[in-house]
Amino acid sequence: MHAHLGDRLVVESPSTGVVRRDGEIIGLHHEDGTPPYDVRWSDTDDVTLVFPGPDAHVQHLETEADDTPSGTGTVGDDTAASRTSANPGDIGRRVAEERRRRGLSREETARRARISPQYLAYLEEQPSDPSTATLLALAGALDTTAGSLRGGGVDRPPGQGHALLHPRLNDLDQEECRRLLSTHGVGRVAVTAPDGRPAVVPVNYEVVDDAIVFRTRPGSVPAAAAGDEVAFEVDHVDEAMSQGWSVLAVGPATTVTEPDAVRDLARRAHTEPWAGGTRDTWVSVRPTRLTGKRITPADQSARR
Repeated sequence: MHAHLGDRLVVESPSTGVVRRDGEIIGLHHEDGTPPYDVRWSDTDDVTLVFPGPDAHVQHLETEADDTPSGTGTVGDDTAASRTSANPGDIGRRVAEERRRRGLSREETARRARISPQYLAYLEEQPSDPSTATLLALAGALDTTAGSLRGGGVDRPPGQGHALLHPRLNDLDQEECRRLLSTHGVGRVAVTAPDGRPAVVPVNYEVVDDAIVFRTRPGSVPAAAAGDEVAFEVDHVDEAMSQGWSVLAVGPATTVTEPDAVRDLARRAHTEPWAGGTRDTWVSVRPTRLTGKRITPADQSARR
C-alpha cells in the first residue's frame, strides 16, 4: 500500500463493500508512502495513527482510483504530473499568505491545526483539495474562516453580514492605533484631486519612522496629497464574526525628494504597488491626529 499526503483512506466492509469509515491522510511516516498514516477521520474530526488492515484501501487525490499506484509513485518520486512541480492552488496560496501575514511558521500552524508540517507544506505548494475538517482546522489556526481560505466572496464588499446582537463600539488608544496601522498593507487616502474634487484612493502603504508612506506617480490623484493635510484610513472587517476595526490618521503630506531617503524607502518596501507601472514618487503622511474604533460583542473587551 502506498499513499500521498492528501489521499483518502477508505475502510470498507469485506462482505458488502459499504464504506464504514474514511478520512484524509495528513501525515506520512515513511518516505515511500507505506503505512502507518496519520488520518483525520471525516466522521469525528479526530486524528489517529492508522495501520490499515485488509479492509482498507487508498483513493489517490489526483485520480480517485483505488490502491493501485500508477508506475512506482512514491512520496519522494511522484509520477503524477500534478505532483512533479510546485504549482499551488488558490487554497494553498491563501493559507500560505495568511500564515505569513500572521508571522506563523509552518510548524506552529501545523501544530495549531493538528496536521503534520509536511502536509501543510504539501497544501501550500501543490494543487490540493483538503477535506472540510482540515480546512476548518486551518481556518481556526489562522484566525480566519474556511470561506475566506476558499476565496468565497472575494468580489463582494465587506459588511453584508448580520450585525451583532449586542455590539460595542470601543475607542482605540494611540498605542493600539499605531500597532494596527504598523502592519503594511492597503489603506485609503482622502485628497482633493487635481480637478478640485474630493477623492478617496486605495494605496499600498508602509509605516516608516512613524510616517505613512506610499508610492505613486507624478500627476496622479494620490500624488495630489502632497502639500495638503490629508486623511488616511485603514481597516479590517471579520465578515463571519461581524466584528472589525478602523484607524484614521490625519496629518500633512509631503513628497519625499532626498535621494538617500527615496532609496531607503524603496529598499525597505515589502511589496510593489498593486497598480503596477512605474511609480517612484514617494509621498509621506506624518499623523498629527490618530483615532480608531473597534466593534466587538458587548461581553468582550476592546482589544482581542
